Parts: sequence; C-alpha cells; structure tokens
Amino acid sequence: MAAILSWITGLILFLLSAIHVYWVLGGAHGITAAVPSQGGKPLFRPSKSATLLVALLLAIAAWLVLELGAVRPVLYPPGLLRIGGWLLGLVFIARAIGDFRWVGFFKAHKESVFARWDTVLFSPLCLFLGAATLALIILGR
Repeated sequence: MAAILSWITGLILFLLSAIHVYWVLGGAHGITAAVPSQGGKPLFRPSKSATLLVALLLAIAAWLVLELGAVRPVLYPPGLLRIGGWLLGLVFIARAIGDFRWVGFFKAHKESVFARWDTVLFSPLCLFLGAATLALIILGR
C-alpha cells in the first residue's frame, strides 16, 4: 500500500516539476491560472529562475516521497528522510489551508481564474500531497 501511495505522490510531484520546466522554457498554457491575481492583473510575476527553483524543489520532493515508500533510500539518510518528509507534508497542508487572503481553502479573494482553480484543484491537490507524505512516514517501512 505504501509503495502505491508513494509512486502516485511522487509521479504527481514530478509532473508538477515538469510543468514548471515547461513554463521556464517559454510555455504559456495554464500560466494565468497559476498566479493569484486581482482585477485581472497578477499579484506577482515569477522570474524564470524562481520558476526553475520551484521545479527543482518539486523534483527533490518527488524523490524524497519515493524514498519514503517505493524505492530503496539512496539519496537521503534515514534521519533526513523522516524530517524532510514531516516538513514536506506540513508545508503542503499549510499551503492547502492558505494565507486567508489569496490562496488556500480559506482565501478571501475568490473571483479570479487562479482562485477558482485553487478551490477546485490546487488546494485539494496540496492537501492530498501533504496527507499522503505524512501517511508514508506514519506507515513506515
């Protein structure tokens, strides 16, 4: 069971990493839904380097999740694996809860393209990723 959950979670994280690489390489599909906006104007414009950093962090997170339940640990020592897993899980759950203004289940601004996608996909996905990561730690090897 842990291996299946680990593969599903890891593949989702690798897919999210690939989407960010696509944006770094100039892809534009989905970009307006990926950044909070007000009055049709994005609150910020992520740089290519910041987007690439997010892609790298998502890939590292994907591998961490795979080592938690599906593959033999080779990159992370056991202590770092557990601590990293707890931190990753809590970060995703915190993202799902949100900042109470622009992102998360409890956001105040709900009328933008981003806000709609955040309610329907991004926040539930973050909740799943966080819960799955924590479950992998609890299930253990």
